[in-house]
Amino acid sequence: MAIKPVLKMGDPLLLQVGKPVERFDTPELHALIQDMQDTMEDLNGAGLAAPQIGVSLQVVIFGFKKNQRYPDADEVPFTVLLNPHLTPLSDEKEDGWEGCLSVPGMRGVVPRYAHLRYQGFDQYGKAIDRTVSGFHARVVQHECDHLQGILYPMRIKDFRLFGYTDVLFPGQAVIDD
Repeated sequence: MAIKPVLKMGDPLLLQVGKPVERFDTPELHALIQDMQDTMEDLNGAGLAAPQIGVSLQVVIFGFKKNQRYPDADEVPFTVLLNPHLTPLSDEKEDGWEGCLSVPGMRGVVPRYAHLRYQGFDQYGKAIDRTVSGFHARVVQHECDHLQGILYPMRIKDFRLFGYTDVLFPGQAVIDD
């Protein structure tokens, strides 16, 4: 088990655009994905992007059956997604609370496309093409933003709905990011 430290907001690597993965099914790629999975599971995350652990590649993982951070969220199948391309299927957006392992202790309301198609590859080079909505769509957009150097606070429209978890949700058992 190789748990990696997660970079925090302010680290310049988190503001860079990740490089596309050029070679699939390599020992290095499999090791990176295992490190990401170990880190995400250790921190009870819903997803993780390679730049969050200091690797500037277009690799994200996400998925869970139940997540303590988002107890009302539907299950999202575990997915390894490389070189993703997202296509909104309508202009409809939904506001929702988000947190991030790179922005610990904070939450904010972020507008995200309600329905989208995502395409890319798994670690073996097999094509992935899915149409999703709801929380699944939110998680994909959040993680793929990391590959473009975007952190969720950059997407917040109303900063009255952004702050420290313990202040926004006093007395509630909200799991810290």
